[in-house]
Amino acid sequence: MIVASYKKYILNFKQASGTSRGILKTKETWFLILNSENKQGIGECGLFRGLSADDRPDYEEKLKWLCKNIRNDLDELLSELTAFPSIQFGLETAFKSLESPNKFELFPSRFTQNKDAIPINGLIWMGTETFMKQQIKDKLDAGFTCIKMKIGAIDFETEISLIKSIRKEFTSNDIELRVDANGAFSPLEALEKLKILSDFDLHSIEQPIKQGQIEVMSQLCKDTPLPIALDEELIGVFSVTNKQELLHIINPQYIILKPSLVGGFKGSNAWIDIADKQQIGWWITSALESNIGLNAIAQYTYSKQSNMHQGLGTGGLFTNNFNSPLQVKNGTLQYNNSINWNINL
Repeated sequence: MIVASYKKYILNFKQASGTSRGILKTKETWFLILNSENKQGIGECGLFRGLSADDRPDYEEKLKWLCKNIRNDLDELLSELTAFPSIQFGLETAFKSLESPNKFELFPSRFTQNKDAIPINGLIWMGTETFMKQQIKDKLDAGFTCIKMKIGAIDFETEISLIKSIRKEFTSNDIELRVDANGAFSPLEALEKLKILSDFDLHSIEQPIKQGQIEVMSQLCKDTPLPIALDEELIGVFSVTNKQELLHIINPQYIILKPSLVGGFKGSNAWIDIADKQQIGWWITSALESNIGLNAIAQYTYSKQSNMHQGLGTGGLFTNNFNSPLQVKNGTLQYNNSINWNINL
């Protein structure tokens, strides 16, 4: 018999972090805990207020319902949670955790044995020019060879001058540069801005315009001089049919998968299958989960054996995260088994 409970947890940012959607100081998350025959499993339901499809008033009610109705039939439970992708992710993780000899080793691999690492991008948050320049310097000093800059919140000319200053020192062979607009460009200006950005040998731009403008995005992906990666566009697209239709119409160069936002491992696998058939590239990123969720995403990501830089460097952003074996070192995410988990929920 499985007994389920849940707990809310507020993560505090070390430094207020700027995106085109505003400044983030805290991040709410929820933990699903399963107990069965002296074993425990834990999963993180990484709700992202203002972004998740399941940012709804009945979110906690759904967690209560799940705890009352918990049973061994994972597939059936997942199908009943279709509209709650972050709870799907937490449930999948909690089940894997419960079934594993070590509740934090969900996908045993060379990564969890600390024999291999995952290449990741260094994330540059929006802010003043001075602040962004300092972050770029710090990431380069820390050995990152792929940098992702959030753009769209400060003056576009200032952002271009920052990118220009990086490219003056480092070619695309030295540093892979990605930008993320989080939907900040208007459809009328987007193509012109992409043309300007394309002068700097960028790897890609994430979500140049707001999601939901499918025909405009489709045209943009046809005309763009710079590869486009869909991110927010994938949120709230639940059925396989709708996923296929979206990628068929837009035909982007890349998609970005956040398991907490797209229905966990099962939802991510569905997107990857469709993308591979259409020869669309993909990578996986975290969505500001604690180390519990990040651990699950990192181990899952390693199991997919992608050779791209992933977006998994978010564990160090919070003052009250949990001690874990996850370490960012030389531009990679590593699993240091000599560090023990320290979780007090």
